[in-house]
Amino acid sequence: MPIRQMKESPEQHFVIKPQSQNSMNAVQKHTRTAQSGKGPPTLTQEPQNNKALNQTSPPSKNRRRRRGKGGRKSDQGDVCARPSSRPCTEANKPVSVQPAMAVVADMRNGSTENGANLCGVEMDLPSSSKCFSFAPRPGFGQIGTKCIVKANHFFTQLPDKDLIQYDVAINPEVASRNVNRAIIAELVKLYKESDLGMRLPAYDGRKSLYTAGELPFGWKEFTIKLVDEDGNNGPKRDREYKVVIKFVARANMYHLGQFLAGKRVDAPQEALQILDIVLRELSTKRYCPVGRSFFSPNIRKPQRLGDGLEAWCGFYQSIRPTQMGLSLNIDMASAAFIEAIPVMDFAAQLLGKDVLSRPLSDCDRVKIKKALRGVKVEVTHRGDVRRKYRVSGLTSQPTRELVFPVDNNSTMKSVVEYFQEMYGFTIQHTHLPCLQVGNQRKANYLPMEACKIVEGQRYTKMLSEKQITSLLKVTCQRPRDRENDIVQTVQHNAYDQDPYAKEFGIKISEKLASVEARVLPAPWLKYHEAGKEKDCLPQVGQWNMTNKKVINGMTVSRWACINFSRSVQESVARGFCHELAQMCQVSGMEFISEPVIPIYTARPEQVEKALKHVYNACMNKLKGKELELLLAILPDNNGSLYGDLKRICETDLGLISQCCLTKYVFKISKQYLANVSLKINVKMGGRNTVLLDAISCRIPLVSDIPTIIFGADVTHPENGEDSSPSIAAVVASQDWPEVTKYAGLVCAQAHRQELIQDLYKTWHDPVRGAVSGGMIRDLLVSFRKATGQKPQRIIFYRDGVSEGQFYQVLLYELDAIRKACASLEPNYQPPVTFIVVQKRHHTRLFANNHRDRNSTDKSGNILPGTVVDSKICHPTEFDFYLCSHAGIQGTSRPAHYHVLWDENNFTADGIQSLTNNLCYTYARCTRSVSVVPPAYYAHLAAFRARFYMEPNILEHGCGGGGGQGAKSIQVAGESGVRPLPALKENVKRVMFYC
Repeated sequence: MPIRQMKESPEQHFVIKPQSQNSMNAVQKHTRTAQSGKGPPTLTQEPQNNKALNQTSPPSKNRRRRRGKGGRKSDQGDVCARPSSRPCTEANKPVSVQPAMAVVADMRNGSTENGANLCGVEMDLPSSSKCFSFAPRPGFGQIGTKCIVKANHFFTQLPDKDLIQYDVAINPEVASRNVNRAIIAELVKLYKESDLGMRLPAYDGRKSLYTAGELPFGWKEFTIKLVDEDGNNGPKRDREYKVVIKFVARANMYHLGQFLAGKRVDAPQEALQILDIVLRELSTKRYCPVGRSFFSPNIRKPQRLGDGLEAWCGFYQSIRPTQMGLSLNIDMASAAFIEAIPVMDFAAQLLGKDVLSRPLSDCDRVKIKKALRGVKVEVTHRGDVRRKYRVSGLTSQPTRELVFPVDNNSTMKSVVEYFQEMYGFTIQHTHLPCLQVGNQRKANYLPMEACKIVEGQRYTKMLSEKQITSLLKVTCQRPRDRENDIVQTVQHNAYDQDPYAKEFGIKISEKLASVEARVLPAPWLKYHEAGKEKDCLPQVGQWNMTNKKVINGMTVSRWACINFSRSVQESVARGFCHELAQMCQVSGMEFISEPVIPIYTARPEQVEKALKHVYNACMNKLKGKELELLLAILPDNNGSLYGDLKRICETDLGLISQCCLTKYVFKISKQYLANVSLKINVKMGGRNTVLLDAISCRIPLVSDIPTIIFGADVTHPENGEDSSPSIAAVVASQDWPEVTKYAGLVCAQAHRQELIQDLYKTWHDPVRGAVSGGMIRDLLVSFRKATGQKPQRIIFYRDGVSEGQFYQVLLYELDAIRKACASLEPNYQPPVTFIVVQKRHHTRLFANNHRDRNSTDKSGNILPGTVVDSKICHPTEFDFYLCSHAGIQGTSRPAHYHVLWDENNFTADGIQSLTNNLCYTYARCTRSVSVVPPAYYAHLAAFRARFYMEPNILEHGCGGGGGQGAKSIQVAGESGVRPLPALKENVKRVMFYC
């Protein structure tokens, strides 16, 4: 991930905020801080004097840190690699630090500019790793009913041997990891008992070799001959490679032990990486590796997904540092692979028709070309010689028209003649195009009928909805079945018999880890006093709207409906709208039964014309009053209609819309209408329910002072989309103390850029001069307008960040939050808690006893509210797993929350209970959800914004209303990304994305 280095300026830098409780203990506390490296550095405007620093502290009662057992120390000699959640200062002396991103950039370049010095206190860069560490765990949670759950983590005993790293240089260089592995395997076979001193090394397939103990040499060159085969019985030739093995370093296992014991802040990544490679070595030889997973058609019979694809089953494997020590995380996995079938069969499946009888259309040809580009095929016309090629394209001409030069005199020969003369192979289907293989400069043609797809190729492009549904059926396993499969996988892998695990002294338990957990209580929810039930206690993560009315019902008096579905008669559409209006009234809204104009019927391809016609007709009739809501009835398969409608309504006309599919219009269900009414209410600016504790002002560290809760996410284009921008979305609560309404903003940014670029930005205006803006600033301003108060505390839930990006995201985005606050008011720096939300992990929790109905929900999953913060969690940092939802089908995936930064001094119980309770406030249904709502809303907003981009069809000759996969996005501007069209002001203020 590229890091954008912050411009250094005298106005902005990190400053440590003193946190004195009173004048008596200020000096003592800051002396302790200097020794232990605790306290939050914050980015603020440079004060004119030290006095200004003391003006930003929130009330002292909220600044006291509650501690768990013991503190943590780390070696002073470590280079800092993490942002500290506590300051590193001398007693009562503010220390300024370089901007966060500049610090990282300088460290990675191996420099310490601006007089920084890695060994002292009086410098711009913190001196020890504890100054650059994430928030430490403040203790363990106590709230909730205690229980035992099983986790798919297997205890791994640390080896007591030295792990040595060697550099491997292979000449001539080889691009393929498989060939590299074959070379090293041959080397080990020849020299293990002699030159390698009986060592069995593990190899990463690239540049590194690892051994348990030193080899007899520090540097040695080997000559290896490898048979380069064209086929099983085809011509064979020896290829010679020079392999140089050179000592690099010794991995410090003592440091790893110290880290696992909680006595060291930074994980020794080298040691963890070596252990991971060692444990993957045997599986890499047995199976098809993809990322951290391994797949095989022999683990379970592949299931057809359609269009030439099939689902392979496999398992995920990763070594993780946890509180119980090293843990091997094993989970079941499945992925789409291309079927190893003749290319002709693949094309027939892909197109859904016979390809033998007539020429392909341009659209068919483009579809096959896209599907096969980059795929390996093997020839079948040469008997046992199965030479492999990678497809680069498809010819535009049929085979019978293809000719190519056979010598330097430009003597031309047809492909049909060449295959007949050279191989005695008669091409039967000369009306079909040829595959182009190899590089584009030299034409290499292979007839489709002479090629078969090579086994074991993962399909990385976008799956169709039908294929996704089929894949989900394969992956969807009940908890008990998944648990059994995981245990069987561990037993089948037989790590106790693994020669590499034995060599390195690694021992792995075959039992799932038993973990202490707690089931947090569900929160009471408040509904309107006019309903029969004024409050509600959810049962097993769900409830309903029976006898309840939304707490803040909105009025809809001016609405219209467009029917885009040919199969829905006007009378049916009218009946549906009437039923929906009635349900909105029952739910507590005021909803006028009749639309402004009669229901308008339109064709899907005329969406813009229809929308503008209805909008203008309503405006004329309303004489200047705004149309409040547009209902739209869509065909079940509507292609780009939904996205086009949302784009036009939200960025052009400023209309709030609610779409309904034809199948629900015909089959009217009360549950469906109730859910739609909930969505309409929040889109109009209402609230459906609030936490009883929120309106009673009983939520710790939320109810005491004005608090804003942010959610942020970045969605990236599908695999295969190499030009589309990424979309960032930020939502923020706009009510306090209820924290239920969230306004959202979106922006486009560089392709696959994870750091949110528009959190804070400045630009020069010819009239106003330097201007500040950005999503954080705008949402802080809108909070002030909505509540009349400025936020005194910020809680920031950040979705979609992998562990390897924690540092970058925290440093860059916390810096942006600081600058956004400082730009609003000098010395305005509310304390920030920054929490990463992860769903794409492989930890699963199972009931200790599947037969105990009191410990599972209806689907057999653990109960909603189950939280784990011990044993399988990080040895020292502030993280926890929370399963906040009831399972429906398959095995529930708990969300993983990692508190990277905490200036609000949350206890474990405080942040866990807040997060769990918020999961019951999701506006679109009467169930608790699996991810905290602000993060969920940000994901929805980012997904919605992808519809706002103006599409270009990539390939000509294949038009039609294709899905997102057929589009590329126009780019422009300095950043190379065309900005998204702006949301209309009335849309921004409400939860339009619901």
